[in-house]
Amino acid sequence: MTRTHAYIACLFVVFFYSGNILVGSALNELPPITVAFFRVLIAAVALLPLGWQSAWRYRSAFRRHLGPLLLLTITGVTFFNTFIYTALQFTSATNVSVLEAVIPVATALLSAWLLRERLRLVQWTGVLVSFIGALWVVMGSVTDHLFGGWNVGDLVMVGAIVSWALYSIAVKRYIHLFPEYGTLLVMTSLSVGLLAPLVAMEWTVMGVPEFGYWAHWAGLAYLGIFPSVIALLLYNRAVRVLGASQASVFLNFLPVVTMIGATLFLSETIAAAQIAGASLVIAGVLLTTRVARKRP
Repeated sequence: MTRTHAYIACLFVVFFYSGNILVGSALNELPPITVAFFRVLIAAVALLPLGWQSAWRYRSAFRRHLGPLLLLTITGVTFFNTFIYTALQFTSATNVSVLEAVIPVATALLSAWLLRERLRLVQWTGVLVSFIGALWVVMGSVTDHLFGGWNVGDLVMVGAIVSWALYSIAVKRYIHLFPEYGTLLVMTSLSVGLLAPLVAMEWTVMGVPEFGYWAHWAGLAYLGIFPSVIALLLYNRAVRVLGASQASVFLNFLPVVTMIGATLFLSETIAAAQIAGASLVIAGVLLTTRVARKRP
């Protein structure tokens, strides 16, 4: 994959992940762990004909590098989207998309901490600007009480941000150890096993949900194929070419695409504070990743 192809792949990732948020919001009648479980189950079934041969051929590599494999699985497949769908039970699709756009900043910070990458003054400035923008969005106004505008969904998104930032770093360090399709099959299959007891607990507490509406299955099919398989393949390939920081910076476009989709399809009203906060988040992310994007 060339750099140009990697950029195009990242744009498709943004559209598919925006659809993940919009469809996940439309499915909030279903419990969040249930949505996450059926997403990975459908993804595993879709990947079976593509990845079973390479998964079997590289089974010794999976056993040998079980730690990195579990890190990739837990952060990028199992709990990232569980956090997303849980957050959508309590907050808007727009808020989720803006907070998800903070991921490149979180990736840069974790890279500085875990990989000892040095951040320059302009990058630290970008971190601060993005943080202020995220606060602005979830509080509704910078003049609100410090935590008055936060809700449970906004706080849950912190888990999603950290999960994907860790996944981006893990992809750069470990994904070359595994085959492409076989790895996704193994990761989604492991996620099915990890989420199965959690969804059983959810059904015990909340009752078994009704799946009678065709829209439920259509939405779950979208989540299981496009964001779970196609977008993840494209993102992993882009990270190999561009690096974690440059690939994740394309998430800047996520709030814009999601805001448009939320207005058209979910009848959400976009407040001026959300637009202003999203602009600050995007500006801060651009500053944070500025040095990385200039490197050849």
